[in-house]
Amino acid sequence: MTRSNSSDELHPQLVAFDLDYTLWDLWIDTHVTGPLKRNGNTLNEVLDKFDEPISFYKDVPEILHGLRSRSLPVKGDEVQEDRQVVIAACSRTHAPDLAQQCLRLLLIPPPSSGSQSPRHTPAIEFFDELEIYPGSKIKHFREIHKRTGIPFSEMLFFDDESRNAEVEKLGVTFCHVPRGLNSQIFEKGLKEWRRRQANE
Repeated sequence: MTRSNSSDELHPQLVAFDLDYTLWDLWIDTHVTGPLKRNGNTLNEVLDKFDEPISFYKDVPEILHGLRSRSLPVKGDEVQEDRQVVIAACSRTHAPDLAQQCLRLLLIPPPSSGSQSPRHTPAIEFFDELEIYPGSKIKHFREIHKRTGIPFSEMLFFDDESRNAEVEKLGVTFCHVPRGLNSQIFEKGLKEWRRRQANE
């Protein structure tokens, strides 16, 4: 667990997101036809072969910026070195190449406040870990744990499909996203993770 001055500021070491109907409002493997393209430096919009748009839900860019800007001490280090929350994408899509292409093309605008950099950022640069392929989310999280060494109890996962709550068996905190990720649902997930930490 990573601690700040207040229990309300506690964040897990890793926050993971599903893609389809969690970060964007479609199934990338059934609603989208490649190749994908972007008009110039258009922010938060990619077009498929038939000019159908793909965008993150409106609160997602600020959520990603908030996580990326958070510098937190590493638990247990004698020298308090700072690190960032690890951000992961975990999707069971049958079109992993298309999903990753979309993440590379989507441009995220600078944060609305406190920005030290005015440049836009490809969405994929926000993600430290990518587990994008068909199969159980349990496998996705086991692979992330194997690579990072982060305990499952230090992971928070947002997903629109209730069946993926199976990751709770590992100790991951699951937060259901019924109609796309927004700031309220994000805070709800953090609050639940913090509640569990307080009970340990």
